[in-house]
Amino acid sequence: MKTAEQYEESLRQLHFKVYVQGELVENPVDHPIIRPSMNSVKATYELAELPEYEDLMTATSHLTGKKINRFCHLHQSTEDLIKKVKMQRLLGQKTAACFQRCVGMDAINAVDSVTYEMDQKLGTHYHERFVQFLLNMQEQDWTVDGAMTDPKGDRGLGPSKQADPDLYVRIVEQREDGIVVRGAKCHQTGALNSHWILVMPTISMTQEDRDYAVSFVAPADAEGIFYIYGRQSCDTRKLEGGDIDVGNKQFGGHEALMVFDNVFIPWENVFMCGEYEFSGALVERFAGYHRQSYGGCKVGVGDVLIGAAALAADYNGAQKASHLKDKLIEMVHLNETLYACGIACSAEGYKTASGTYLIDLLLANVCKQNVTRFPYEIARLAEDIAGGLMVTMPSEKDLRHPVIGKVVEKYFKGVAAVPTEYRMRVLRLIENLTLGTAAVGYRTESMHGAGSPQAQRIMIARQGNITQKKELAKAIAGIPVQG
Repeated sequence: MKTAEQYEESLRQLHFKVYVQGELVENPVDHPIIRPSMNSVKATYELAELPEYEDLMTATSHLTGKKINRFCHLHQSTEDLIKKVKMQRLLGQKTAACFQRCVGMDAINAVDSVTYEMDQKLGTHYHERFVQFLLNMQEQDWTVDGAMTDPKGDRGLGPSKQADPDLYVRIVEQREDGIVVRGAKCHQTGALNSHWILVMPTISMTQEDRDYAVSFVAPADAEGIFYIYGRQSCDTRKLEGGDIDVGNKQFGGHEALMVFDNVFIPWENVFMCGEYEFSGALVERFAGYHRQSYGGCKVGVGDVLIGAAALAADYNGAQKASHLKDKLIEMVHLNETLYACGIACSAEGYKTASGTYLIDLLLANVCKQNVTRFPYEIARLAEDIAGGLMVTMPSEKDLRHPVIGKVVEKYFKGVAAVPTEYRMRVLRLIENLTLGTAAVGYRTESMHGAGSPQAQRIMIARQGNITQKKELAKAIAGIPVQG
């Protein structure tokens, strides 16, 4: 396994082509806007080195018997699925941000079972190619970015019917030695902190869209791949040099547009090439795993937000107010409900044909449906408890100013025993988690990450088995089964 320092050094060896606010960046690792997101991924390596977290952060490879980082592991039991959720909560607590590595873990688990079933039915050799990649991933302790979401263009049209055919990633050429792909993937979490990209189709494809039914891996800095970094609210505060106004100076997350400009993929790295009938299963399983993930990571960040709100009440001198106590209880209740869903869909998981365990898809979608709602209410309650000063407070430079700093210190103090700076710090943290850069990985991502709310409702309708429930009601009511 890589150490945290080895991980950072490995990123420095890559040659990314990335644009940030219109400028080509030569050194993404140390760029002040990108660096906090790298620190979050680095924490997944750092915690894996600590004995107290070994049980959650590491696993035993079913391929080699070696100890590996859990993010490189294929789930071999429901216990593995549960430990995944607990690990994600831990990392959310430690970073209060998106630690980005979940997407790749969810992708490898989905690709494993689908390629196995594809080979069994079609006589292809995708699974053995995938296993070879997985062996290398585990041996090198790579961070892999799972890439699923295409730009999509006109949502009323399928991939092959778009005015611009590149709005979904597609195969533009098949050669003796591999394929050439073109297109883009949007909202790519942690792309610039990854060693490899694992691409999957974004929707269930039809025969006429077979060129878009493609899955493959590519080095994150492969020739023809470039990135346009996404904006986040308050992101330029990271350029100011202070740390209070950022709220969370050390950790963060990032998203990017990933563009494939005629990228060559050798056959050994191709896991689907036109087998459109398996695209739906791959999308469904990846989405299910990733919706499970939100029952861990968002809960861990929620723990930090609840703690920050409680501190704000303390620093405001309002901690004894019964209505604030009740709001904190409600925040805990909502947060633990999300966690319960993540654990439940894991405990009800089952073994697929390849041996990898899949979560209960219905419960995973219920988990994510709750995530589209509860973090918004948790954030609202935190803002309520914090008070209006959270969004009207002067800057850190004002606090440090030789003249007006004393005025800021005097008039923005809450409880006399608590330094004004501490009060400002916790309010900025709440702002960061609910409105700032961390909100991208907490509040807004809770809505659209792993699919929009309607995507989960479609799956809930599909998995909910209303017909069987009707039969249960008939039996109790004494209605003939065929009636």
